Amino acid sequence: MLIDNRSSQAQYIIPDFLAHADPLVARFERWARENLSRGFALQEAAAALRVHARTLQRRTELVLGKSPLAFVQDLRVQRARQLVANGCDLDTVAAQVGYADTSTLRSLLRRKLGRGVRELRRDAGA
Repeated sequence: MLIDNRSSQAQYIIPDFLAHADPLVARFERWARENLSRGFALQEAAAALRVHARTLQRRTELVLGKSPLAFVQDLRVQRARQLVANGCDLDTVAAQVGYADTSTLRSLLRRKLGRGVRELRRDAGA
């Protein structure tokens, strides 16, 4: 019997599907992915999408069940996980996903995934 120890991508698939079901949320997702290396500010995202911050907040909560910041953090975790698995050093990963220091990224990965960087690298190599 084979056991696949790769983690499920289900937590990203459903929000991704829902994001594409709503035009504003789909635009927000594109904007967030393109600006992942920058810090996140709701006002800046809303201005870029030409909507009020409160509109963006309400829509993402309605469609995705989470705040814009939580959605961006999920995107950051998803991208960081890929980069770590590919062997990128943590300073590079942090910069590419919008964190100034690696300690913030480490704590986010631990909180969201329940595993540290060393474990993620080990799992990717398995």
